[in-house]
Amino acid sequence: MFELPKLDLKGKVTEQEWRLRIDLAACYRLVEHMRWGDLIYTHMSARLPGTDHYLVNAFGLSFDEVTASNLVKVDLSGNIIDDTPFEINPAGFTIHSAIHEVREDAHCVIHLHTKETIAVASCEGGLLPLSQHSMFSLPSLSYHGYEGLAVNDDERQRLQDDLGLTNHMLLVNHGGLTVGPTVGDAFMRFYDLQRACEIQVAIQATGQQSVQVPQPIIDNIYKQASVVHSGSTGGQLAWPAMLRKAYRLDSGFAK
Repeated sequence: MFELPKLDLKGKVTEQEWRLRIDLAACYRLVEHMRWGDLIYTHMSARLPGTDHYLVNAFGLSFDEVTASNLVKVDLSGNIIDDTPFEINPAGFTIHSAIHEVREDAHCVIHLHTKETIAVASCEGGLLPLSQHSMFSLPSLSYHGYEGLAVNDDERQRLQDDLGLTNHMLLVNHGGLTVGPTVGDAFMRFYDLQRACEIQVAIQATGQQSVQVPQPIIDNIYKQASVVHSGSTGGQLAWPAMLRKAYRLDSGFAK
């Protein structure tokens, strides 16, 4: 059996970087737990504050093998910064680097190929206002058409233009994407998008006429949410609980 190299960066990077590594590694483990993964082929990235360096998963590792220490540090071009035995998937980082390049607020980018986000993204009409979960994505949702595997640099500009200032994106025939100022924010945004798509697929499978949420409610949902979250984002409130869950599932990610 192939044994992965064991790395230990604790105490060898700044406390700020280690904290970010813990959060991002936990996010990978939670995505694996939620069964949102696609073997080794999707990615979550996070910017190191105050730098143009980013953390991303090593190519070839399943998400339950990702740890804080084996995350790979790269620059915006995907060049590996630190000494590591691991490589990254350059094509996989293309989408992430395009977004990090133009969105200073997008410190974390999550892009996954879940069957529900692919299904809804590929239906005419896309995400519909059929559930409370859809309310949190619809006011800040964009779409990007399928252009094949993300290896064409020309696609970067179109992806950036399509995303604009939105925080949720459905990639037609491809999957879902969310961004956030923290790992927790991006994770909770993907959770809401994923749940909205799951519910829509379930409703449409009944074949019955659906009841859509009126537009004025959609327009006011963020104001209502700010009352629930007392000025904080959902990610800031929910992430500590998710982090505790990751530790309960397998604390090995924090090595």
